[in-house]
Amino acid sequence: MPFSRYLPEHMGSIRLSPAGPFVAGSHAELTLIYTAGTFGIDDTGMVKISWRTTSDMAKPQFDKPQAANFTTVEASNGAKLEVWFDRLNIRPYANTLLIRVGRGYLRKGDTLTIRFGDKRQGSPGWRLQTNVEKRVELRTSIDAFATYEFCELPEQPAFDLTPGPAATWKAIAPSLVAVGEPFRLALVAEDIWGNPTDQADQVLSLEASMPVRGLPTTVTIKPGDMPHIISNLTASAEGHLDIRAMADGKEILRANPISVAKEIPLKRYWGDLHGQSGETIGMGSAEDYFKYARDLACVDIVGHQGNDFQITDTFWKKLNGLTAAFDEPGTFVCVPGYEWSGNTGMGGDRNVFYRHEDRPIRRSSHILVDGQTSTDAIYTADKLFEALEGEDAVVIAHVGGRYADIKFAHDGKLERSVEVHSSWGTFEWLLHDAFEKGYRVGVVCHSDDHKGRPGATRPGASSFGAIGGLTCYSMPELTRDALFTALRQRHHYGTTGTRMSISLAGQFAAPVIRYSGDPLLGPAQEASVRAVMMGDIVRPGETPMRLTAEVIGTAPIDRVDVMYGTRVAETIRPYTTSDLGRRVRVLWQGAEYRGRGRETNWQGKLSVDGNRIDRFASVNFLNPERQVKEDKPGSALTWTSVTTGNLAGVDIWLDQARSGTLKVDTNIVSGDVNLATLGDQPVVFDGGGLGRQLSVYRLPETDWNRRVTIDHTVTFSGGADLPVYLRVTQADGNQAWTSPIYLIA
Repeated sequence: MPFSRYLPEHMGSIRLSPAGPFVAGSHAELTLIYTAGTFGIDDTGMVKISWRTTSDMAKPQFDKPQAANFTTVEASNGAKLEVWFDRLNIRPYANTLLIRVGRGYLRKGDTLTIRFGDKRQGSPGWRLQTNVEKRVELRTSIDAFATYEFCELPEQPAFDLTPGPAATWKAIAPSLVAVGEPFRLALVAEDIWGNPTDQADQVLSLEASMPVRGLPTTVTIKPGDMPHIISNLTASAEGHLDIRAMADGKEILRANPISVAKEIPLKRYWGDLHGQSGETIGMGSAEDYFKYARDLACVDIVGHQGNDFQITDTFWKKLNGLTAAFDEPGTFVCVPGYEWSGNTGMGGDRNVFYRHEDRPIRRSSHILVDGQTSTDAIYTADKLFEALEGEDAVVIAHVGGRYADIKFAHDGKLERSVEVHSSWGTFEWLLHDAFEKGYRVGVVCHSDDHKGRPGATRPGASSFGAIGGLTCYSMPELTRDALFTALRQRHHYGTTGTRMSISLAGQFAAPVIRYSGDPLLGPAQEASVRAVMMGDIVRPGETPMRLTAEVIGTAPIDRVDVMYGTRVAETIRPYTTSDLGRRVRVLWQGAEYRGRGRETNWQGKLSVDGNRIDRFASVNFLNPERQVKEDKPGSALTWTSVTTGNLAGVDIWLDQARSGTLKVDTNIVSGDVNLATLGDQPVVFDGGGLGRQLSVYRLPETDWNRRVTIDHTVTFSGGADLPVYLRVTQADGNQAWTSPIYLIA
């Protein structure tokens, strides 16, 4: 063991001023004063100040003293310093300010003064991390002997981040309730970065589309009153229930769609099974992680999926204790598990969930786990499946930094679903991989949250380009047993974070065979039925399937695609050609490639010749620092945007619907559109990469229907499986995918 590691108390000390707390996402000047210890720092020795890999704290800059994030370092003895920023430290503290002492040295008692966001020459300060955290640590380590052997200081500077004032509101209710069944409505205020905040002072007028017993006409929200829960609400009749809140004559929130029915054999529960806390790569404690999901995100189901190579036996035991403690059947379900984080070439990321606690963790490596562990490492996904044989477990293929290579290894008995959306982006290609290989999998969407906000995570100012997803599970009751049954039967659909309502059924004029399991995997129980639901496997013979569905969005619905595997069989839009007019949408989407650097950064400009832009609105712009801006009033707009398989765009309202030319120029792909000939079909420009494209099409001028019904006939001619499912796209850029109904020969 190198000598320096034995002497942290001799490496000096560091002090932060001011001590905080600060408002998340605000600009501040943080001054750190490091005082050299017993050995000082030798010529070419170094100081590293690091913060978490997943933090979106702004990158320090050193040459623009009047701009944000200007950072300076001064030595009390005048030693020459080299200062730069890099992601150059061991996870989970990769973001690092590096200071090299050159042409001089520090003696004991000499100081370095580090000013993040130095305001002395006009900088507004350092833009702090956008998500709330109790203790943001600036972990400091010293290379006193110029050997590049760093020793962490015994006491580290840290500060708290608190939420800002309320900027947006949301209301959360069950998606499906029975007539007369009590339910609750949760009102949540969020700051500009999506942090739940109690800094709200608002009087809300509540309106419902049908009578709701117990719903007050007004609610007064005071600071500290968050979330505001209204309990024991009941609806007395069947139908679609909308609840919205008004303030100063404007609608400021609308609850997710609520369906009221007389009988509900299968209820709908929302879950986020995938995220991790600060004990691994995320932020905050695991205990706070579960509290956030239950109390602030108001999800019904949550899991914790820390990277296995960072989970010690001690933390694994603690996690299992927490899931057992938080799991409350009928109220809140917690699932024990971990993320098997194998290298991409060895199978990639898989989420492992156990029905019961105290099962073994099968790590992909022990790279960041010190000391002896209870199990040996399992390096490849196929060996993981072998090790899990006989376990009461479910595996979900995941795309994160690494992606699951399901062509390399897949076990249909365990791996029942693929995750097509998370904070990392949208990954329909993973579902297409499964179809190509003949796998019968369901669709889930989860957050892969790293910010301590499972169930309601936002990308902030980081390179993450998407809101965390949610999955709606059809279950008779809120228990682990019911959840595992739903996962194994693929009775669920996933969304990009919104709680839209989707009902899907397949109906047959004559009895057909439905399987309770997958006949490819061995004997499966058969039933003769005339109706099936999403996720079911059915052998229809020559009997056509009538596919019926109802979709109720949280925003107007752009389109619903009926999918046959990777092919669009029919597109349904809740408007007609006669509804189209002056509103034109420019949409960009896609990713660079499948791996870790998949983000596509779009630098774009559009201009109109022979017409004028009356107004414009951004679509799915998730980072408040990235906005569509007016370059030339009435004629040109510019933007910066990031997509990671998902989509973003801008809507423009023209003075004249069908005059002039629209020119779109981006760093990825460009094109011109003749507005006189632009009809109801999109004009698409291919951008290469992974599904990258630019689309231009018309929409109705004002908001339109949020509800779509589908009646579609599927004729199966035999041969390879036919997976039939829905892909929903809302006007606000949110999407959803149902698990397929598999028609088999």
